[in-house]
Amino acid sequence: MRDSLKKSFPTMRSATSWHPGKLLSGARIRQLQRASYNLKVTLLCGFVTILVLRGTIGAGKFGTPAQDFKEIKEHLQHVHSHRKEPNRVLAGMEDTKENPKETEVDEEESNPKTPYTLGPKIVDWDKQRKDWLISHPESTKTTNGKPRTLLVTGSQPSACDNPVGDHYLLKSIKNKIDYCRLHDIEIFYNMAHLDKEMAGYWAKLPLLRKLMLSHPEVEWFWWMDSDAMFTDMVFELPMEKYKDYNFILHGWDELVYNQRNWIGLNTGSFLIRNCQWSLDIMDAWAPAGPKGKIREEAGRILTKNLAGRPDFEADDQSALIYLLITQKGQWTDKVFLESSYYLHGYWVILVDKYEEMMEKHHPGLGDDRWPFVTHFVGCKPCGKFGDYPVERCLRQMERAFNFADNQVLQMYGFQHRNLGAAKVKRIRNDTDRPLEVLHADNLHLLHPSLKRSPSI
Repeated sequence: MRDSLKKSFPTMRSATSWHPGKLLSGARIRQLQRASYNLKVTLLCGFVTILVLRGTIGAGKFGTPAQDFKEIKEHLQHVHSHRKEPNRVLAGMEDTKENPKETEVDEEESNPKTPYTLGPKIVDWDKQRKDWLISHPESTKTTNGKPRTLLVTGSQPSACDNPVGDHYLLKSIKNKIDYCRLHDIEIFYNMAHLDKEMAGYWAKLPLLRKLMLSHPEVEWFWWMDSDAMFTDMVFELPMEKYKDYNFILHGWDELVYNQRNWIGLNTGSFLIRNCQWSLDIMDAWAPAGPKGKIREEAGRILTKNLAGRPDFEADDQSALIYLLITQKGQWTDKVFLESSYYLHGYWVILVDKYEEMMEKHHPGLGDDRWPFVTHFVGCKPCGKFGDYPVERCLRQMERAFNFADNQVLQMYGFQHRNLGAAKVKRIRNDTDRPLEVLHADNLHLLHPSLKRSPSI
């Protein structure tokens, strides 16, 4: 027994000769040393953090460690919750009122028995505007000598339900700014509901009327939805073609007047002249727009009378078609339905063909070979629900933006690596003769003032 115990346990003598190196390797010892050092550093950092937080949020009611720990814990939880839900923070900032007495009161719905109006009836706008233009002759023409045009677009006052939607709204307005800069067109971006009864589809009408009356120097107002993008940055509107018309929309006479189809024209991109006729047609168009019972009842009438229309509240497009076919003699001689190029191009039939267009054709055509405008009808990148999956819409909107952006970037020697990529690549080397590069611009996308310069 004694001999077996001696074999199992070291004797005092053998214990005196034991060394940790015999049980632990050199690497293991260094690992333990590093762990010990890291623990010391962690404890030191924690101590410094506590000192900083004591100075930031106080030392507790009596400066006790327990109270310190409680306040530090509450502070960190507060910071974490704010980092975790930034959208709620933004919503809270929007909803918070400095003065509770200033709480906004919802406006009452329109009385169905009282016809809605956009504003005081104006009957002599052409004369008022003519007198103003006579006294301000310098304000009627742009630098390229064309009638002054104002592109009008906008988005909702609040942030998008889908955060990515705000990014694509930014891309959409960047796209419009680029086109307007290249073609000497002014732009107006609206984020306010000027008339709460005319929200949604109808918000454009009170806005356009207000702009007409505030900008007599502008001849044409060009409305474009936020989900529409220019995809031919070279094409220019054939304004001479419309000299005898006041309202230009993408559409087909056959579909509107004969088939009474609810998608026979599109109101996502149109031009309307600043004149009395335009004020009159907007006055006739608007009464179907007020939200609530009026819009719901008008929707039922439109669904009953227009081919293919689903049953939903009145929208501005259906209401305009109904107005044109029921009051044809009053309006149609000044309405031009354009189909020779894409003033509105339905994205579903266009976006998958961009690469083929780039291979076979060139910008400046504006039609199905190279669409002027690609309109993402049915996509709701800013909202929660749409007619198409959000992922598909966002992917194709990115392609449309890059397809157009390449036409701008080429002036500076770059283009996107592919239509789905935000990153760009160099397509031309820099030179010590940069003006020669401008002169050789293949797409002729120079600023209008440079185009007219005889030195280039």
